[in-house]
Amino acid sequence: MISIEEGSSNVYEDVGFRDADKMLVKAQLAAQIRNIISANQWTQAEACKILDLTQPKLSNLLNGKFRGISETKMLDCLTRLGRDVQIVIGAERRSASPGRVSVVEA
Repeated sequence: MISIEEGSSNVYEDVGFRDADKMLVKAQLAAQIRNIISANQWTQAEACKILDLTQPKLSNLLNGKFRGISETKMLDCLTRLGRDVQIVIGAERRSASPGRVSVVEA
């Protein structure tokens, strides 16, 4: 019999990455970038010109290998793709645990 364990909302946390929250945010930003490129039917070469990325970096980003690309660069990519990016700081939490960063599509 196969045992199935229900995961959390963060696969990176489930597999034990120490920087799981950052990895999830990067994955969500990369997915947005990938979706925009796909919706516009751009080649990687066309997208590279718009994003000011090399083809290997863009290829890595689109294939989920984004450790060498900062969140700031990903936000820059989204603005270069014509998207507005808003950063909203929430109210103080009552919990002693650290706050969280999340990506929300409008």
